[in-house]
Amino acid sequence: MAWNAYEPQDSATQQSTPDNEFCGGIRNHAFQNGEVLKYRVNYGVAGIHLTTGGDASFTTTLEKFQGKDVYHLIGEGKTTSFYDKFFKVRDKYESYIDTATLQPYKFLRDVDEGGYKTYENVSFIKATHTAITNTGVYNVPDCIQDVLSAIFYARNIDFSHHQINDKIPFDMFLDRQVYHLYVRYLGKETLRTSYGKFRTIKFKPLLVKGTMFEGGEKMTVWVSDDPNHIAVRIESPITVGKVSVDMIYYHNLRYPLSSLIDL
Repeated sequence: MAWNAYEPQDSATQQSTPDNEFCGGIRNHAFQNGEVLKYRVNYGVAGIHLTTGGDASFTTTLEKFQGKDVYHLIGEGKTTSFYDKFFKVRDKYESYIDTATLQPYKFLRDVDEGGYKTYENVSFIKATHTAITNTGVYNVPDCIQDVLSAIFYARNIDFSHHQINDKIPFDMFLDRQVYHLYVRYLGKETLRTSYGKFRTIKFKPLLVKGTMFEGGEKMTVWVSDDPNHIAVRIESPITVGKVSVDMIYYHNLRYPLSSLIDL
């Protein structure tokens, strides 16, 4: 999953933004109830050229959580039986986010990556600025994201307000820690993927070092240059080679996929 890698940064050096996007300045205008996105994951391992090695999906449903209207986000990823021999992945992430603020109320993480298994059950208590997990209670900033909510929140960034190389900071809670991260805007680019040719917005997220991904700004993300801002390609080195992820299917987008130039 994206964001699962990290390199420490002094948050004071991160460039703030005029409308403070990751801290309550954004309302959802990018996705809607019933959206489904599917991806093909291609791996290059130990000198092997990129080949299909897995799949991933993201679904969005409108639900009630503790009496509140929320989007229930689910992100899942798994490797094929062939790549299971190299680095087996069986990941599932869930987040329940407020429909108005896009802040998370609950986060579930159940992962198996190369034999590393972990389970997290996190409840974010806004009134006390705490995250309650299956291992303890932790203080968190007022504006906090989890791995999955950060992806959907980022889809609502208005990149027209930014210059190339601007950093858009945010805080994320993962593995019982708060990380000060950012998205670096890299401009616009026309890109051909396995689905088609797109006008895209390009950026690099600062990642939290994990079992799969390296730390720093190694990952590159291209999202559709239309109001949906769906990821159409992701590329990154990983611990056992490199990975390239292409969108292969979408359903019930909020807007037409007007960034698609040609199939």
